[in-house]
Amino acid sequence: TCQYRLWMPEGYRTGTRRRYPLVLFLHGAGERGKDLDLVQKHGPPRQAAKGRRFPFFLLVPQCPEHRAWQPCMLSTLLDEVTAEWPIDPARVYVTGISMGGYGTWALANTIPERFAAIAPVCGPFIWIQPERFKTLPVWCFHGALDDAVPVQDSIRIVKMLRGHGVKVRFTVYPDANHDAWTPTYNDPSFYRWLLAQRRRVR
Repeated sequence: TCQYRLWMPEGYRTGTRRRYPLVLFLHGAGERGKDLDLVQKHGPPRQAAKGRRFPFFLLVPQCPEHRAWQPCMLSTLLDEVTAEWPIDPARVYVTGISMGGYGTWALANTIPERFAAIAPVCGPFIWIQPERFKTLPVWCFHGALDDAVPVQDSIRIVKMLRGHGVKVRFTVYPDANHDAWTPTYNDPSFYRWLLAQRRRVR
């Protein structure tokens, strides 16, 4: 598997019986490699590294150099972390930026039953099986002026999903270029929405 950083939830105590949500964050292509500090460059890990405490476990793996996110590797990591820590299986979420947005779509397409919600940010287009997203809450984000990953990539995926009756929230920032993540992760309503989603656990 891969190296990762894990931030504890606010108020977490060892030995607690309480179960906490888990947010899996997938970074972009620029943060790949062996230097774990790179994963703190953007998004929730950047905020956590500066001292912000979230009400959930924040799991931030690092993708090896010259590789893309592999669903099988991420699924194994989730197995390991959820077995070791008091995580609520009904409240596991994945979000990611750019290459991590692509990874978010790919992972949800592979194991949709694992997540309570997903939030891909400025991810490149990927062929998915829309029927696999039928019961999965999705909120997708993109900058209208993105010159690295065109907004059309997200528009195509959202149209594909909506064409199969999947409810998708879709936010396009009219003045944003590739950095659609700063306004997304700075918005308290994003976390309220995310943490309000739960899946049925048998």
